[in-house]
Amino acid sequence: MSIDLEYYYSILLQAELIFAVLTFISLFFISAPYGRFIRRGWGPTLPARYAWMLMESPAMLIPLYFFLVYADQGHVVLVVFFLIWQVHYTHRTLIYPFQKSGGNRPFPLALIVMALLFNCMNGFIISYSIFIKQTYSEAWLLQWPFILGFLIFVLGYGINKQSDHILKNLRAPGEVDYKIPYGGLFKWVSSPHYLGELLEWCGWAILTWSVAGWAFVAYTFANLAPRAWAHHRWYKTNFNDYPDDRKALIPFVW
Repeated sequence: MSIDLEYYYSILLQAELIFAVLTFISLFFISAPYGRFIRRGWGPTLPARYAWMLMESPAMLIPLYFFLVYADQGHVVLVVFFLIWQVHYTHRTLIYPFQKSGGNRPFPLALIVMALLFNCMNGFIISYSIFIKQTYSEAWLLQWPFILGFLIFVLGYGINKQSDHILKNLRAPGEVDYKIPYGGLFKWVSSPHYLGELLEWCGWAILTWSVAGWAFVAYTFANLAPRAWAHHRWYKTNFNDYPDDRKALIPFVW
């Protein structure tokens, strides 16, 4: 019996949007318990670096499967889409966990399971959308949505990596105390790495011109905006000299 992929795509796309609303509301009341907000009561944990590798892997592997099984691998547009996606998620799955500070800190297994489920769902939605559902002409790479979206994606990727680098080098080896980060877009916001990731996926949604892409943007914002606000409040609470003109996520706005 064949699987109706379109049916599952439709159901999961709606589910992702519903989860975005629920996530956005809940995270303003309960900060996800990892990093500076780690706390007891969330069950077993894994070291953070292995948690990141495990929970991000579906976002790398599911598109790889769809590309190899369903995509026209001679279609240059699909190849470019695949490479853009994998640049982010190969780095996030295999490289970032060993670059970030605090790789041995505990990360709750409950959060890992939730992230695994989301990445499986989103990996399917994105993969079905670009490799099966939508069609692109060979000239798509010369059209304004791709060019604009690609530039926004690259900008976001650069902001993300620059911010990660600043955070990674904020403390000397062996130091555990938090410090105020400076440099890059930390001049204007408390969480430029989150801003960079949002820009990446806005760029992706534009360059693929897809509903699936915008659903991912909605969930990413729902997940990261409350986290950015929590970081911003934490900095202001714990550092009397925290810059007053910094915003939480969006420069000069919020």
